Amino acid sequence: MQPVDKAAHTPRIIALANQKGGVGKTTTAINLAAGLATAGFRVLLIDIDPQGNASTGLGIGYENRRRGTYALIGEDAPAADLIQETSIPGLSVIAADTELAGAELELVMSDRREFRLRDAIARIGGEYDVILIDCPPSLGLLTLNALVAAQAVIVPLQCEFFALEGISQLVRTINSLCKSLNTALKLEGIVLTMYDRRNNLSELVAADARGFFGDRVMETVIPRNIRISEAQSHGQAVMFYDARSSGSQAYRALSEEVIARLALKAGRKGKKQG
Repeated sequence: MQPVDKAAHTPRIIALANQKGGVGKTTTAINLAAGLATAGFRVLLIDIDPQGNASTGLGIGYENRRRGTYALIGEDAPAADLIQETSIPGLSVIAADTELAGAELELVMSDRREFRLRDAIARIGGEYDVILIDCPPSLGLLTLNALVAAQAVIVPLQCEFFALEGISQLVRTINSLCKSLNTALKLEGIVLTMYDRRNNLSELVAADARGFFGDRVMETVIPRNIRISEAQSHGQAVMFYDARSSGSQAYRALSEEVIARLALKAGRKGKKQG
C-alpha cells in the first residue's frame, strides 16, 4: 500500500463549539464523527472537554484514558501513542484524560499557549481526512486552542429560549480570531438541535436563527429523540444503536450535508463503508 502524501493530503479540521452547555454539542460530535466514518472518511475525534463525554459516548472507558488530550497538548506526547481505535471502522479518538481538568491553568504559563493543539495536529500529518474537536462548554484556553487549530466551526444550537443570546459571544470570538490568530477560521454552520415539532418555541427559535444567520444554519435539524441519549449511555453512536430512529436518520443527513458544504474528499486510504 502506498503511504499517504502528507503534503498533498491534509485533514480538514472542524471544531464543534458552544460555550453554553446542554445544547447537544458532544452528541453532535459523536454522531457526526460516526456518520463521516461510515461514509468512508478517516476520522479522528479529539476530545478536549475535561468532562470526557465524547470519549464515553464512543465506548472509551475511564480505565483506558491514562494518557490522552492532556498529554497531547501539555506534554507534547506523540499523537500515535495516544490515538485509540473505536468500534466504528475509520473512526479513531484521542480521549480526554483526567489531567485535562487542570490544563486551563497550566496553559496560561505555556509558550505558544494558544497554538498547542495546532502544533500537535500538525505533527499528525495526513493520516486522516477529517479531524473533529469536541470543545468544552466555555470560551477558555482549551476552546481557544481548538478555534486556533480549526479551519471550520460548527455550532450546535438548542431550540430553546435564550439560545441565540448565548451564541453571539462565540460569533464575536470567531470574528476576532479571524483577524488575529487564525485568519482561515470560518463559521461553517449552525446545527439546530433538540427540535420538538410539537413545541411552537422550537419553530420560533429555528425561524429566528435562519432569519439572523441565513444560510449558515444547516438545513438538517436534529430532533429530540430518546434513542440518541440511550445510544450514548451504551457507548455507541445512534446510527449503530438504532438505525431506523429519527435521530439516526437526522445525523446521517447532517453528515451528508457537512460533506457537501465543506466539499470533503477521502484520501487514498479512505474506503466506502457498507
